[in-house]
Amino acid sequence: MRRTLQFPVFLLCLLLSLSVAPCGWGQNDNELRFCLHGEPKTFNPILVDDEASENIRYLTGGVLIRVNRETQALEPGLAESWQVSRDGRKITFHLHKGIYFSDGTPFSSEDVAYTIRLLMDPQTHSATADSFRSGDGKVDVQTPSPDVAVVTFPAPVVGLASLFDQVAVLSAKSPKKEMSVLGPYYVSEYKAGAYVLLRRNPNYWKHDSQGHPLPYIETVRLDIQRNRDVELMRFRRGELQLINRLDAEQYDQLRKENPGEARNAGTGLDGEEMWFNQVASSTLPDYKKAWFQTTAFRQAVSMAINRADLARIVFDGYATPAYGPVSPSNHFWFNTSLAAPTHDPQRALQILSRAGFRLEDGTLKDSGGHVVEFTVITNSGNTAREKMAAMIQQDLSQIGISMKVVTLDFPSLIERITRTFEYDACILGLVNTGLDPNSQLTVWLSSGENHQWNPNQKSPATAWETEIDKLMREQASNANAEFRKARFDKLQEIVTEQQPFIYLVNEDVLSAVSSDVIGASPAVLSPQAFWNIESLRLKPSREMGANQ
Repeated sequence: MRRTLQFPVFLLCLLLSLSVAPCGWGQNDNELRFCLHGEPKTFNPILVDDEASENIRYLTGGVLIRVNRETQALEPGLAESWQVSRDGRKITFHLHKGIYFSDGTPFSSEDVAYTIRLLMDPQTHSATADSFRSGDGKVDVQTPSPDVAVVTFPAPVVGLASLFDQVAVLSAKSPKKEMSVLGPYYVSEYKAGAYVLLRRNPNYWKHDSQGHPLPYIETVRLDIQRNRDVELMRFRRGELQLINRLDAEQYDQLRKENPGEARNAGTGLDGEEMWFNQVASSTLPDYKKAWFQTTAFRQAVSMAINRADLARIVFDGYATPAYGPVSPSNHFWFNTSLAAPTHDPQRALQILSRAGFRLEDGTLKDSGGHVVEFTVITNSGNTAREKMAAMIQQDLSQIGISMKVVTLDFPSLIERITRTFEYDACILGLVNTGLDPNSQLTVWLSSGENHQWNPNQKSPATAWETEIDKLMREQASNANAEFRKARFDKLQEIVTEQQPFIYLVNEDVLSAVSSDVIGASPAVLSPQAFWNIESLRLKPSREMGANQ
């Protein structure tokens, strides 16, 4: 799970040009064009930790196992089959034969071994490797034959096979190093601040059912464009054929103009939530700490919020009220027994009354006579969150709570919620980078740095956090899927009852796909609009946008 907040990225100020002549705008009629929303930090797939680089890794990297973004099932990649040991420590890959890297270097188990050793080397500092770190000790990689690789970890790694979806195999021998790839495309040209040009890998190993080589599209041009309004304008002019994610307002505009080009994949995995500061060492007055640490208070606030209105008004109906930490679109891990969130201000007041609060002339007070008022912070410039905060402010006024709203720039907000803890409450979003709950370990373990309401605890502050720690560790140390599912279902029930995060909405996954593109089927998993890039086609006689 990755926070939507991101620290500033240092841009790469260089021009990378490989042994391919530059392909100008509009010169190739078989070219797909869409945007990256930031500068790629790296082309080395092992070092990826930003969205732009992740997109390039997906388009260029060959992986042993692929998660199908539509079905969420595992599918063979470079490995035609694999077996995971019963204890979850070892995985054996049986590789496809006769595969070559984009520069013609043969692929073998030696490349798998080289990649895994580099990935797991602490000196590499790979964010991708963190998901595999299950215990102390080194990872052992054996290559009994050119088409068999055996990887053994020092401790069980749950969901082991699915993690390899993020591991692009590098060549152990190619002089081009990470620029020699096994995916459908390779980086042909890069102009910092302008674009990345990808060209079809001539040695890509996949073919369609008729035996035709994949991918169908010759080149993919990724323009670096941070401004989402400019991106949409260029899409309308026909200069771009895809937009991976639209906000609700953009989607609604496009749907009215060209309904066939506006795509809604349904409820997404990402969520928006609110939480209260429960850090014992914070400078908040004791009576506020008591409110925020009281389950009944959090339950009442949650019940007073009209999530249906948030989804309808803020997101134009392209969102659904959030049940809890897992979206219903996460087919396996979502706990279907959870009750739908309810909006009931009167019941909220009853809960508060039983907890010692009282309503006097429309103002809520605690047992000590303190007026219940607090400030919520969120990131400036995020219109949706600012609108949600304003609506929640109005909802809470119905139960006598005064809530102020303060917007902060990213650095200031990060400072408040991670270092100084000088805040009352916060509204932010979570981006789920994986389906498996192990990607959320730092959120749910009380010692985790993303255990946002009270991070980095030396020991659990509450009995329910102790239980969550136990459940997360149990599911993380057992390879049996049903056992893990039962433990994580219980965790979701505890979180729904305790409301450490007050989950608000899950946004729909909204994309734009030009009518020039054939075969696009946007999904809720990233990359949403181009996950099946190798199967996409372009109409041969389409009108292109203005040349630049």
